Amino acid sequence: MANQKHSNRLTEASSPYLLQHAHNPVDWFPWGEEALAKAKQENKPIIVSIGYSACHWCHVMERESFENEDIAAIMNEHFVCIKVDREERPDVDQVYMDAVHAMGLQGGWPLNVFLLPDQRPFYGGTYFPPKGWAQLCMQVNRAFNEQHDELEKSAEGFMNTLGRSEVEKYGLIGQGNDFKKTAVHEMYLKFAENFDLQQGGNNRAPKFPMPVIYEFLLKEYHINENNEALAHVERTLDHMALGGIYDQVGGGFTRYSTDMDWFVPHFEKMLYDNGQLVSLYAHAYQATKKALYKETVYQTIDWLEREMTSEEGGFYSALDADSEGEEGKFYLWTVQEFYDLLGPDAEMMLDFYNITAGNLEPGKNIPFRSGSDEAFAEANDLEVDELKDIVRICNMKLLNARSSRIRPGLDDKILSGWNGLMLSGLCDAYATFGEEKFLSLALANAEFIKNHMMKDHHLYRNFKGGKPSIDGYLEDYAAVIEGYLKLYQITFDENWLFLANELMKVTLQEFYDEQEGLFFFTSNQSEALIARKKELFDNVIPSSNSMMASNLKTLGLLLSHDQYIEASKDMVDKVNRMLMLAPQDLANWASLYALNTYPTAEVVAIDNNQASQLLSEAYFPNKVIAGKVSNQSSELELLEGREMINNQPTYFVCYNKACQLPVHSSKEVFEQMEFSIGPPQ
Repeated sequence: MANQKHSNRLTEASSPYLLQHAHNPVDWFPWGEEALAKAKQENKPIIVSIGYSACHWCHVMERESFENEDIAAIMNEHFVCIKVDREERPDVDQVYMDAVHAMGLQGGWPLNVFLLPDQRPFYGGTYFPPKGWAQLCMQVNRAFNEQHDELEKSAEGFMNTLGRSEVEKYGLIGQGNDFKKTAVHEMYLKFAENFDLQQGGNNRAPKFPMPVIYEFLLKEYHINENNEALAHVERTLDHMALGGIYDQVGGGFTRYSTDMDWFVPHFEKMLYDNGQLVSLYAHAYQATKKALYKETVYQTIDWLEREMTSEEGGFYSALDADSEGEEGKFYLWTVQEFYDLLGPDAEMMLDFYNITAGNLEPGKNIPFRSGSDEAFAEANDLEVDELKDIVRICNMKLLNARSSRIRPGLDDKILSGWNGLMLSGLCDAYATFGEEKFLSLALANAEFIKNHMMKDHHLYRNFKGGKPSIDGYLEDYAAVIEGYLKLYQITFDENWLFLANELMKVTLQEFYDEQEGLFFFTSNQSEALIARKKELFDNVIPSSNSMMASNLKTLGLLLSHDQYIEASKDMVDKVNRMLMLAPQDLANWASLYALNTYPTAEVVAIDNNQASQLLSEAYFPNKVIAGKVSNQSSELELLEGREMINNQPTYFVCYNKACQLPVHSSKEVFEQMEFSIGPPQ
């Protein structure tokens, strides 16, 4: 770009986040050998600054400090400066986030860490205002030159913490594979201590969706017949779907709500949130049959198809919170715009979406709904279907008008793990609703990952500009394996099942720690960082180890591979003690623990058509489904000798290698599966 005053080494980056910094006066390097060698050669400390493209405070710090010529001059003179996109390099982010926590500091992004030339950290923090950042850089430079021995001691102490294995740090000792329904309920009670019983979610702001928590609550409801758990799921999902955190006009959830009411969002939209929320709302629909949940799934997938899907079938990573330098501007409305666009329906829609002289600030409104469509229709003397038609037509008009605005930045890198989460969402949505579009999107995405992000059964992390880069992390393998396993169970195409198993073999060979029975986050073929970490704690994305434990169980059952099943049980058993102490940090593990309290149903469907969609019409999470068209050959042991009886669709339900009598309807399948749960303990 000829008109740019400054350019640095980030101009060649694939990451939109790094490209945003390519014309800062700071002489940024990407993480890599050139920067690390320069630090050693010139004996300079390193600044590692980590963020991501949709991070609001990352943009603020860039604008205030990294675009400031005077501050850049200090950084360039005294440091080697490295910019990292945490979404491309979660391994680097993980190591230095752990280091900041070891320093007793609050983590977050932007993450700014000071390292010795050999990459060992000695100080760090998150956002710094410009004056504070400039002073800190000067202080660190003085300390590096005048108090080097003290920095060495600090770095040594942090390295001792970083070098400890997770098993040692958290005392991960197996309890003997003893899984109890009473323990599941005890975990639930710990979650319930923090419930907001009015608005749903937890009782503090900001509020994050955290799908893993509500997936666990659904399982507690299912296993222990706990209607309070289901009520909290409904309370939360209702308020989220009606609130400002959800894009009422265009579909899709934003990152989090800044308030207790799910009203004022942080406007960035992330693929990984929406993939998991599609799964969650589909599962909640199975349990409740609430029309709101179905509409939320359909509208979110419409948004995915419209705004987040590449020509090749990959899904982009994120939409920024900001447009035209203002957070949320793209999504806000005025009363006048409603009158101009909606004509005779404007008055009603102003009421429907709570548009006033300004519900956010004067003249600016976030659309949200105050209650159910049924209640609104009754108050306005309308049939519900009539109201829904009006809202649908008005939303189309609003969406059309909004599309002419300056759009938020699109992070168009494609990450295999996040695509795996959305692939799972699409499969769950298809299994629940049977909508062919969901299956088409899922198949196109699965093919994209296979054809563009995989080589010799090894995954790449990133795809951008027509080519993949960066070796996949455990998160990528875990989420893609899960997506392929779900795709097999709605298509019965065994190629997806066997591909999932090939990816599993790679993870066992390159990521698995035989000694500790858990997986490293990075492959033994990857660049060695100062520490090799294992990801255990579930966050907005489930931990890669908990996903792998689930995958081992599902693959083991579908392939009749007992070693996989035992490895999965052992992994859950290892975190058992921690689960009892802090299930809030291990919600996905808690779900897997819950599903080990009674036998998993192995359902075989033999039909002349695809039959699996019928088997997700009600909520039953503890099952795997295999199937085939009658007289079709199969390599699966589960399908051996299984054919249709009396030329009718035929279902076989087995658990613990014992089978029930074959049946011919999904209703009978569910009756047989329900029997396997037994009474709550």
